[in-house]
Amino acid sequence: MKIGIIADLHIDRTRTEYTIEDFRQVLSHEMLNQNIDLLLIAGDISNDYRVTSAFVESLMESTNIDIRFVPGNHDYWQPEGVSSTEVYRFYKDHPKSLIESPLILGDDWAIVGHSGWYDYSYADPRFTLEKLASGKFYGGTWQDKVKIHWPVDDPELSRSFAESVQKDLETVKDRNIILMTHVVTHHRFTVPTPHRLFDFYNAFIGTSDFDSFYEDYPIRYSIMGHVHFRHQFEADGIQYICPCLGYQREWRTDDLATEIRNTFRVIEI
Repeated sequence: MKIGIIADLHIDRTRTEYTIEDFRQVLSHEMLNQNIDLLLIAGDISNDYRVTSAFVESLMESTNIDIRFVPGNHDYWQPEGVSSTEVYRFYKDHPKSLIESPLILGDDWAIVGHSGWYDYSYADPRFTLEKLASGKFYGGTWQDKVKIHWPVDDPELSRSFAESVQKDLETVKDRNIILMTHVVTHHRFTVPTPHRLFDFYNAFIGTSDFDSFYEDYPIRYSIMGHVHFRHQFEADGIQYICPCLGYQREWRTDDLATEIRNTFRVIEI
């Protein structure tokens, strides 16, 4: 089975003429060209849950290829009049979302997925929890603090999401597991420190609440996004893959097809 993976499409945030339809056409072409059986998207499809859902549906219709995704932090940004809890419930109930819905692949494999959330543990320890919770540093503000209003703080939300993932892992622990999150779950995907800004902003990159999962469960692949760079490595028999397209200003070229082709990864099981 061939599984395509990609993250951080940000289909509604480009600097030039590219439209959401352009993203659909280019990604559809890549999916068909790679002859995959399943596409996994590790979050940040768009800034609106309605746009995210419509894009997933249109991509499936144009390719006849199944898709599973986890929402990223941008996918949770609230439209006016809609609560964060309502947005989360929408994704939990979405038939193509992996939240609380592991995908069984035959007798030997399963996919477990969740957005995950950041717990501040990747920040420099000189910052207080109060300072990190403000999201404000050097005149900038982490935009989730403006666009999302969770009923609990970030570290508690991270623990809650991790507990949900552990329940799913328990149900499939007799299989090889592909774990997909949006936030990163390995320190090697953070911005190296010391760094003028990311000593602080690494707080919002990943979580340590998943650390024990890699020891306790047969995870073979760990897919994540969020950091807007493309990197993969192997450690202790686990393939860690971060296939982020990212914002257009971060691309190496101005060509959408080239960037998606260079971002897209395929694993075979």
